[in-house]
Amino acid sequence: MIFLGKKHQTMEIFKDNNEWNEKSVVGFIAFAIMCVIMIVDLITGWLGRDLMINEFVYDSFVLVVLGCFGISGIEKFAKK
Repeated sequence: MIFLGKKHQTMEIFKDNNEWNEKSVVGFIAFAIMCVIMIVDLITGWLGRDLMINEFVYDSFVLVVLGCFGISGIEKFAKK
C-alpha cells in the first residue's frame, strides 16, 4: 500500500516483533465503540426514544477495555 509516497506494510501488526501494542489497539477500538454508543444513546434520549441495546453487550465492551488497558499497563511497568 502506498500512501504519500511511503510504502506501508499493513501486516506488520501481526508479526511477533513490531512496534504496535495489539492490546492497546483492541482496547482503543472497543473504547471508541463505547463512545459512539453513548453519543447515540444521548441523541436518541434527546429525541424521546430509547436506544435498545442489551446491557451485557455494553458490559462486555467495558470488560474488554479494562482488560486490554489493564494488561497493557501492567506490561509497561512490570518489565522482564
